[in-house]
Amino acid sequence: MEPPPTPSPLTAQDREIADAVARERPRLRNFIRRRVIDQDEAEDILQDVFEELVEAYRLPDSIEQVGAWLFRVARNRIVDRFRKRKEEPLPDPVESNDEYRLDLALPSPDGGPEAAYARAALLDALRSALDELPASQREIFVAHELDGRSFREMAEATGTSINTLLARKRYAVLHLRERLKSAYDGFGI
Repeated sequence: MEPPPTPSPLTAQDREIADAVARERPRLRNFIRRRVIDQDEAEDILQDVFEELVEAYRLPDSIEQVGAWLFRVARNRIVDRFRKRKEEPLPDPVESNDEYRLDLALPSPDGGPEAAYARAALLDALRSALDELPASQREIFVAHELDGRSFREMAEATGTSINTLLARKRYAVLHLRERLKSAYDGFGI
């Protein structure tokens, strides 16, 4: 009987992949989990992204900024999954404690000059679009999305019903989505 073959030592490329996975896994997992309700599906997406990383490393062109590349692939995988199936209802925004942050939806400021330019241009477009909103919608959007205030907290402070606040935010989001669509499309986001 022959002894089992000894595993071959890791190549430099294998070490680069292993280092990238170890370094980026926690941030990437959190990024995906904030956007995907089903945690099993989130883990599947994470594995798909790392599988694509291994495949990309085998190509002749190298990946210059692995972190930015991984987040772009993850965002694309999430979008693909949502396009393939019916949307699941989002958690109740009144009770939700999820920490969605608008800055995480924008290109990373550490993503190089192209990402920094795209981020600055998108923020300028957002400011312009926010200025077009009626004051009541703008205030709710800014308080919830940028300041992180809950709808319940705003309702108690203003005496306005939660449903009215939700409606105002919805109208703001619809306007901003329409207004910013061309800017996002222009940057391939």
